[in-house]
Amino acid sequence: MNLEKKSVCQTEYDVLKEVIVCPPTYMEIKEVINETQKHYAGENIDENKASKQHKTFVQYLRTQGINVIDLKADKRFPEQVFTRDIGYVLGDAILVSKMGSDIREGEEAYLKEWLNNHHLPYYQVKDDSIEGGDVIINGKDIYIGVSGRTTIEATKQVQAKLPHMNVIPVPIKDGYLHLDCVFNIISKTEALIYPDALDKKEIALLNERFDLIEVTEEEQFTLGTNVFSIGNKTVISLPVNNQVNETLRKRGFEVVEIDISEIIKSGGSFRCCTLPLQREAKK
Repeated sequence: MNLEKKSVCQTEYDVLKEVIVCPPTYMEIKEVINETQKHYAGENIDENKASKQHKTFVQYLRTQGINVIDLKADKRFPEQVFTRDIGYVLGDAILVSKMGSDIREGEEAYLKEWLNNHHLPYYQVKDDSIEGGDVIINGKDIYIGVSGRTTIEATKQVQAKLPHMNVIPVPIKDGYLHLDCVFNIISKTEALIYPDALDKKEIALLNERFDLIEVTEEEQFTLGTNVFSIGNKTVISLPVNNQVNETLRKRGFEVVEIDISEIIKSGGSFRCCTLPLQREAKK
C-alpha cells in the first residue's frame, strides 16, 4: 500500500487497510494510573509474555492483508502499546492527541515524526487534553467520552476543527478510563455497552441510535467492550470474554479469539492497541 495515500476512517467497523501499533517492549506498571492497574500492580506485567501475545495479534492482522506500521518503542513510555490514545482519524482528518496523563506525555512525538516523514498533515488539540480511547466515529457522528483524560473543552476544539461533523460529548463516570472501555460501535446498527458507566441521559441517546448489547460487570473488567473490528463483521476479542463472544457469534459476527491477557493488565485491549489510518467502506 502507498503510505503517502490520504488516510480515511469513516467508522469503527469498515474494512481495515492500514493501522499503527507499537510493541510492548518496555511495558510495566510503573505508576498506577487506572483502576485495572491498581488490581494488577502487585504482580505487574511480564514484558516477554506481553511481547509474544502482541506479536501473535499483529501477525494475525498481517495475514488479513492489513498494512501494519510499527512505531518505535521507547523505554521512557511504559504505556506506548496503546497507540489508539495518541491519535485518531476522523473522516480524512488525522488528529494527534494531547495526553491526559503525565506518564504518557511525549508518546505522541513518535506518531508526529512518522506522519511528518510520510507527508501526512495532522491537527493537534491545544491546551486541553484528549485521548483517542475516548473518540469513536460513526459516519458524520463523533462520540467523545468526557473522562479523566478528555475534557469538554477539547471536544469543542474537535467540533471547531471539523464543522461538517457532529461531535457528541458522552460523559463517563469516574473509575472508567476511556469511552471505549464501556462503549464501542461494532456495526451500523449495533454497539457494545456497559451501562453502569453512563448516566441515563447518555444511555437513552445511544439506545435511540443503536441496538445496545450489554456487557456484564465481570467482562467489562476484562475489557469486553474493547473488541477490534477489522471489517466484514469480523471482530478480535479476548477468549476470556465468553458471553460477549457467544452473543456476537449469534448475531452473525466472526469472532477471532486472541489472548492478550498480559497486556490488558495495564487497562487496555485490542482497540486500545491499534490506531487505524485507513478503512475502506464496503461497496
